[in-house]
Amino acid sequence: MSGSEERIGKIVNYFSRISVAAIQIERDSLSIGDHIRIKGATTDFTQEIESMEIDRAPVNSASKGQDVGIKVKSRVRLNDIVYKL
Repeated sequence: MSGSEERIGKIVNYFSRISVAAIQIERDSLSIGDHIRIKGATTDFTQEIESMEIDRAPVNSASKGQDVGIKVKSRVRLNDIVYKL
């Protein structure tokens, strides 16, 4: 992977029982297959997006201004920053 990271959004909610993070997309777009990094005070991991939902409906991509739910492999916290790799 290249060393470039682009801030794409932030965590606005986290559902611990189902390990789903709600991401507010602030710029660009996010699609299934994209690799992201989630970073915060105690959070720092990368993963590939394997599925995403908007209002509980599966979608292939989300764009600026939308909130999207994705399954995450680790705990995230409110206001953690999401970068697209």
